[in-house]
Formats: sequence, structure tokens, C-alpha cells
Amino acid sequence: MTFFDSEEPSSTSLSDRRRIRAVGFAVFALFIALVARLYTLQVLQTSTFKSLANQNRTRVVVTEPPRGLVVDRNENLLVGNQVVESITVQQASVVKYPQVLSNLAKLLNIPLAQIQASYKNPQTSPYAPIPVAYNVSKDKIIYVKEHPNLFPGVASSLGTQPVYPEGSTASQVLGYVRQISSSQLAQYSAQGYQAGDQVGQAGIEASYEKDLRGVPGKKTLEVNYANKVVATLSNKPAQPGNNVVLNMDLGLQKYAESALANQITTLQHTYDPTRGKYFTNLSGAVVVEDVTNGAVLAMASYPTYDPSVWVGNISQATYNSITSPASGDPTLNRAIDGLYTPGSTFKLATSSAALNSGLISPYFYYNDTGIFNIPNCKSGAGLCSFHNSGGERLGTINVTTALTASDDVFFYNLGYMFYANTNKFGQTPIQDMANRYGFGKVTGVDLPGEAAGMVDSQSLRIALHNQYPQAFPYDSWYTADQVEMAFGQGETVVTPLQMANAYATFANGGTRYVPQMVAGIVSQNGQLVRKIKPQVATTVTLPQADRNAIMAGFEGVISNPSGTAYGAFRGFPLSTYPLAGKTGTASVNGFEPNAWFVAFGPTTSPKYVVAVVIDHGGFGASAAAPVVRSMFTYLMAHPISSPTFSTPHIPAGATTYARYGVTSSTTTSTTVANASSTSTTNG
Repeated sequence: MTFFDSEEPSSTSLSDRRRIRAVGFAVFALFIALVARLYTLQVLQTSTFKSLANQNRTRVVVTEPPRGLVVDRNENLLVGNQVVESITVQQASVVKYPQVLSNLAKLLNIPLAQIQASYKNPQTSPYAPIPVAYNVSKDKIIYVKEHPNLFPGVASSLGTQPVYPEGSTASQVLGYVRQISSSQLAQYSAQGYQAGDQVGQAGIEASYEKDLRGVPGKKTLEVNYANKVVATLSNKPAQPGNNVVLNMDLGLQKYAESALANQITTLQHTYDPTRGKYFTNLSGAVVVEDVTNGAVLAMASYPTYDPSVWVGNISQATYNSITSPASGDPTLNRAIDGLYTPGSTFKLATSSAALNSGLISPYFYYNDTGIFNIPNCKSGAGLCSFHNSGGERLGTINVTTALTASDDVFFYNLGYMFYANTNKFGQTPIQDMANRYGFGKVTGVDLPGEAAGMVDSQSLRIALHNQYPQAFPYDSWYTADQVEMAFGQGETVVTPLQMANAYATFANGGTRYVPQMVAGIVSQNGQLVRKIKPQVATTVTLPQADRNAIMAGFEGVISNPSGTAYGAFRGFPLSTYPLAGKTGTASVNGFEPNAWFVAFGPTTSPKYVVAVVIDHGGFGASAAAPVVRSMFTYLMAHPISSPTFSTPHIPAGATTYARYGVTSSTTTSTTVANASSTSTTNG
């Protein structure tokens, strides 16, 4: 037998060695990956996992700060803070013990549905204790603590609520705060707001939210495995917001509201023999402005309401009653959002445009026969004839007499003259002047919700026709439209604030200021944070002779026996306190006219302008002028002093008014949520 050695390995042994090498490489790679992962976890991500571990044992409670106060120019408190104790429930406890809500309803003597509505509020953080009742008495708080078996997961917490020591005074101006909405949360989340926070919703509370809010507090708690608090690791107290000082004078504001309400009440019980009906469903507004700087000294709107209804859980019935048109919509600030046909008060713009453009001079005379016929007017082109509202015939008059007697025919003619000379004066000379006085645009006042109004024109008619074709079927602009616009009718609508601001501009010589509600911001320790300086919007330049002619007309309205408001001011001390003004009686289809009166004084050195409108109140001379007279009677006896910037006057005996508020929220519960919590206050 012959034996020999083979030079080549078998295919089977070669395959085995390759498998062994592959397995070795795989094991080595897995080992390297494991080492790398361990290094990452134990070295590179040590801080991350340490933070997560800390989060498992800590909870952050954010405390909403007490809001700053709102005071008038004399430091009288308008919006304060009241420290209250609230009842909160844990969501986990309600899920486990659903009867706790009904137990609370019985104890607090409030509807179960109201508590359930608070509990189910979608804006409430799922991890935070939910406030379900506010300003709870101490005896009921104690009862809850003494009966934990009836109220599992129920706790009490301290917080602040707005309080209004002057009741309904200036309610539309002050505004209110409520829990932040979903849309607001998306807007304010970058500024640190969280679900459940309170935020200004209207008025000063909304405009100056950043100043009033303050800085939230932050408390870090250590908890054990059962989520029980074992220690407080850190506590940064909340910082109350700054105080807002208004230009408003509280005494003047109260007087304005009272004068307006009394006049409307009187009118509602007055029979109008001219139209054969009683005045009904009246509303109105008053604005008092400092003509030298644009400061708004008073702003009244009627009807009004008590803003304290927003504090706590407002019921649906109450909400409906204060927002319904049937109840007069009392939350509406008619001074900035009410739109009214101006009537003859608009003649300020028309006369200024006619004189300033050179269409007429102070010595231009026109024969008033009581009626104005549009030359060459053809049927189908709108109205062809216009007459004085009272049927009077004044004969030969100039612009001064026309303003004093509120003559319409004179201004019909001015509208026509502009229309017939567009090649020389352009398409919109009256509208342009009206815009310079501030009509048809927002004034820029530091309040939300201001309406712009509008001044009638062909471009406006086209826009209205395109947007509302059924209500405005025509987009034409006839001579009659121009004539109506010239004396404040047609589609022109303005706000009472625009009216006051326009006449303030004329009174001070032509400087139109931006109306300003706030005088300054003051810290809680009485330091001036910033002072709001007067802001000039534009100027209206009139030659002195032209201005004198208009001024004489406005003075005659009150002091001349032929003036439309002469009777309303009979007996007023014009020799020592001369006034100038203008009536307006603006027709409204199907209703009584809007009654206007605006005046400024003293004319020797104008300081104040007062504008009053009563919606569907009738004639301006009989409905609105008496309110203006009473306002100037008050101003003569109570001249307005400069604003004071220090610490507010807290009403005597009002021990619950917190000037500095509470700096932290206290809870009796020792169980906290599984994530960051927010201790809420209510507004």
C-alpha cells in the first residue's frame, strides 16, 4: 500500500476557518460598540441622566405674580389686588373619588355644574391642582382640612384677585383679566405664559399687560417615590407688576358718567312732540381731552357695568347679559368703538377745507334762501334739492354765521362748489382735511378695539359696494353725495374720541396729538419707570384770518343769541370762562337723530375739550349740550392738576387691598403633580 500527503486543504476546513474569523470580527465589533455605548452613557451623558434623575425627584411650581395696580392721575385706586384663598382639586383624586366635586358643591353652596365647568376647563394644566372656587371663607377652608375623607386631593391656596373699589366707574376703560385662551397661549408662550395664567383681555389691562403682569415665581420641590414633598430646594418669589398711572381724573370721570346717565334717563322719559314718540334704547359717550397734550382726562360710555363680574367663574347667564345687544352691550366702549354719523360737527372739516384751499375767504357771502337746488340736476341722479333742517332762511351769511347758526344751505353750496371745480381743487379736498383732523382713521389711543370710522367718498362707495353689494347696490358718486358729505351725512361715521381729538386740534392751533390714556408707569416702591410723553400725529395749518373766522363761528354757537346752543348755556359765566363749540344733529334712517355737542375752553387759553354724543337722542342742542355745560361747570370748580407718580392711595379700612400683593402661593397639600405645576390665581 502506498501513502502520500495532499498539498491543498479540503474545502470544508477552509470554510470553517472563514466562519470563525467572521464570528471573531463580529464579536470584536460588538465588544467595541458595547464599550463605546457604556462610555457614552457613563461619561459623555452623565449630566443628561443626572438631570433626568433630578427631574424624577423634583417638581417645579410656577407662581403667578400679583398684577400691578391701576390708579388715576391723583393716585386714587381704580384696580387693586385682593388676597384670597381658593379651593383646588387634584385631577387624579377626582378620577379616583368622583364624589369629591359634589361634596364641594354642597359645602360651598354653589352649583355642581359650575365646579365641573372649572374642573373641565381645557386650558388647565393636566398636572396642576385645578382651582374650582375662589375667595372661600376661612371656616370652609378649615372644614375641608378637618374632613380629608370627604375631600381627598382637595387643598387651599393663596392668590390674588382684582378688586374694583370704584365699582362700575371707567369699567370699559379699565378692562378685565381672564384665563389665557388657546390662541393667546400660542401668542404669549414665548414670554413665559402657561396654561391657566391670567392675562388682560380688554382695556388698560390688555394694553399694558407687560407692565401689569410682573415676573412669575418659581419654587423647586423635592419629592419621594410616592410624590410626597420632602423638601424645598429653591424658591424664587414672584415679583408684582408695575402700577399704571392714568391721565384720568377720578372725580371728573365719575361726574361725566353721572351727567351722561342722568341725561339719558331724562330723555328716555321725555316725549318728543316733533316726531310723536318717546326716546328709547339710548346710549352714548363722553370724552374729555387736554387740548395741550392729548391726555384723556375722562372717557365715559353708557350703558356700563360692574367689572367685578369677571372675577372668579363668570356664569353664562351673566356673560350673556353684559355682552348682549338686547341689554345695550355695556362692555362696548362707545367712546372708541361707537360709530356715529357726525352731522353738523363735521363742518369743522368742510369750513377748514374751503378756507384753506382758497375756495372761499372769510369775507365770502352766500344768500341762504332756505333751500339749495343743485344746478342742472336731472331726475335719476340722486336728490336735486336740499333745505335747512329747521326750514330757516338766514339771507346773506358768511362762514362764521353759517357755523354759529349751523346753517346747512351754506355748506351744501360749499360741497357743490368743490364738486364743480375738481380740476382746481382735486377730487377729495374735504376728505383730505377731515383725515388731517383725524376722521376716518384710528387715533392711536392706547386702548385695544378702536374703530377707524370712515369719511364718505367715491372710493369708499366702490369699496362698500364690492364688499356688501346688497347693502350698497350703487358705487356711483353724484353731486348729491358730495353735498351730503359736506355737512356730515352720507356714509361718514366717526367715534366720539375722534371728534374730541379733531376739535382739540383746532383749539390748540393745529397740533393733533395722539390721545393718551396713561400718564406713566410706576414701580411698586414708587419709582417712576417711564413717563408717557405727548406724541404728535400731524398738524393742521390754517392762516390766522381763516382760523379766526371759524373760531368766531364756534364762539357764537354758545354766546350769540342766534347760536344753536345759546339756550343751553344761558346763565353760564362766559365772561370769565368763555367757551366755543358746535352742535350736531345727525339723521339716521328709521331712528331719532344722533345728538352731538363738542366744546372747548376757555377760549382765551384753551385747555379742555368735551365731546358728547347720545345715540338717537334727538337734537344736539337739547340732548347733548346740557351734558357738556355741566362738564365745564365741574371743570371750572375742579381744575385738573398734573399727574402724580409715587405710591397709590389705598382706601381707608381696605386691609385686603394688597399694594405689593402676595409674593408666593401657599398650598396645604403635600402631594404634587408628576410634571411642572402651576399655582394659579384668578382674575
